[in-house]
Amino acid sequence: MKSAKRRKEAISSVDRTKRYPLDEACALVKRASFAKFDESVDLAVRLGVNPKHADQMVRGAIVLPNGLGKTIRVLVFAKGEKAIEAEAAGADMVGADEMVAKVQEGFLDFDTAIATPDMMGQVGRLGRVLGPRGLMPNPKVGTVTMDVAKAVKEAKAGKVDFRVEKAGVVHAPVGKRSFDSDKLAANIRVLIGALIKAKPTTAKGTYLRSISISTTMGPGIKVDPGSIEEEA
Repeated sequence: MKSAKRRKEAISSVDRTKRYPLDEACALVKRASFAKFDESVDLAVRLGVNPKHADQMVRGAIVLPNGLGKTIRVLVFAKGEKAIEAEAAGADMVGADEMVAKVQEGFLDFDTAIATPDMMGQVGRLGRVLGPRGLMPNPKVGTVTMDVAKAVKEAKAGKVDFRVEKAGVVHAPVGKRSFDSDKLAANIRVLIGALIKAKPTTAKGTYLRSISISTTMGPGIKVDPGSIEEEA
């Protein structure tokens, strides 16, 4: 009953018809959280693009200034010197053919996968396993690279990959409820800035259609795009 009461109070604290300035929304998302654990804070942005057209695909990666507030488990597909570099940089798991086989058998206990280009022939066979989970290494977001040390450090620091979905929406984590609201706002500004930079030249009309933030279990809070665009 107490949980239901907290949930009701959280929902009632948010005006669903209002678009809040970013700083106000970040303070409110913390107050409107009612779960007992440290919930993730997630961002949802509806873009004025049609992802069915290849020239309107929005995709990229950005390192958030305040990280994600969680330990990122990094797997690296590499061999020889590059495997040694990955381990020295802090990768949690490193391997070549044996690691490919392990993942093929169902091992998925990691958050980010990185590969050297020479490993992609073998890693490519894992597309059906890693693709649907958003874990497939990709050169466009810097996870297929010879500079594995840099990729590992960025992943550990809170690098976020973003990609527009079929409905034209980008979903991405931006931190934890325990973050100060100004740190949440800073992460969101950087991510929105990256989305604006990635705007396709063929996109017409309003680009940032709607923005909302929410905790894992909390209500969605609409954010005024103008309060971010002016600074981006």
